Amino acid sequence: MTQLATARWPGIANTPRTPLKARIAKSILQPTVNRVPVRLTFADGTSWGAGSPGSPEMRVVRPKAFFARLGADTKIGFGEAYMAGDWTTGEGTDLADLLTPFAERMSTIVPVPLQKFRVFVDKKLPHAQRNSVEGSKKNIEAHYDLSNDLFAQFLDPTMSYSAAWFESAEQDLESAQLRKIDGILDQAGVTEGTRVLEIGSGWGALAIRAAQRGATVTTITISTEQAALAKERFAEAGVDVDLQLVDYRDVTGEYDAIVSVEMIEAVGEEYWPTYFATIDRLLAPGGKVSIQAITMEHHRYLQTRNSYGWIQKYIFPGGLIPSLDAIDHTLAEHTSLAVTDRRSLGQDYARTLREWREAFNAHWETIHAQGFDETFRRMWEFYLAYCEAGFGVGYIDVFQIQIQRPDAHTSKEA
Repeated sequence: MTQLATARWPGIANTPRTPLKARIAKSILQPTVNRVPVRLTFADGTSWGAGSPGSPEMRVVRPKAFFARLGADTKIGFGEAYMAGDWTTGEGTDLADLLTPFAERMSTIVPVPLQKFRVFVDKKLPHAQRNSVEGSKKNIEAHYDLSNDLFAQFLDPTMSYSAAWFESAEQDLESAQLRKIDGILDQAGVTEGTRVLEIGSGWGALAIRAAQRGATVTTITISTEQAALAKERFAEAGVDVDLQLVDYRDVTGEYDAIVSVEMIEAVGEEYWPTYFATIDRLLAPGGKVSIQAITMEHHRYLQTRNSYGWIQKYIFPGGLIPSLDAIDHTLAEHTSLAVTDRRSLGQDYARTLREWREAFNAHWETIHAQGFDETFRRMWEFYLAYCEAGFGVGYIDVFQIQIQRPDAHTSKEA
């Protein structure tokens, strides 16, 4: 490791010294891998796994460090070991393809008798990552304010950082992102004259599309970097959008349509009641809401909602994925709203993530020149591939969810 890497990535540069835990991790991993159609190979020629010669290969470069990280922190150590270069993919193996068999078996990969020890493995979410008004700003800045130029290297021209919605295998990412945006706007009933509130501006693509429909658009964000570029994009598109640097809890007014794309994951379970109650307070009579939300099955959400993982440590501090049941329950308990329609874009997200990762790798030299180092590259590659595998096998999903007041929906149907 270089001195720069040591200063920037102390948890990666310094290998944990946990010989007993390392031996335990090794004793658990071997029988686990032997049930998965992959090959885990070592420099001495030994190999584990149930895979054939053509199966995805995981090459353990530094076994001692790999097992030490896995033993020290099971949930975080695997990703950290990839960041450190303790393991990598074999020649011709795509990282997402390697992670997919593990994602398919996520619920059963740990033997049932050992699952009762989960309480001793899971770390609780750090208090510092609570999504209070101050905490939310810090959490958002940690990811979205990295660099607009970084995101421009792998996102499509709309700068949409969420699942696209592909109509066909031939459709390109940009038009699939516009289709996704139109799906949200249609679900929220946005037409000429609609008063629209967008919670979470991103880099402005949805606000631009809504304004082009003739809507009166207010969009809010707490990311100063995103806001600066979004304003430039509004000017280039020739649209009038009211962009406010404000937390969702502090918004006032009344809106016919409220939209929010992959924002709820950054809200935190503690604040879901506040988030949805705020939407309820701001929604005009007869209005519609459309949110795009990453979800997981309810039993998985219950198992993981209080645990701290690699994604939260390195990518999305304060992040938590809800279940559809959790959303329904929060709406019922804290609002006058209910879900009235939804559609899944899970497989579309897997494809979106693969295209992002391919673009990220293709433009790595430009990204590297912006000041991002090799550890960052491996972190970002693992993040994109890890998520792609999860969506690809359905371990996680993403939905466009329409929400209304049931009386308004019923009267319209009648």
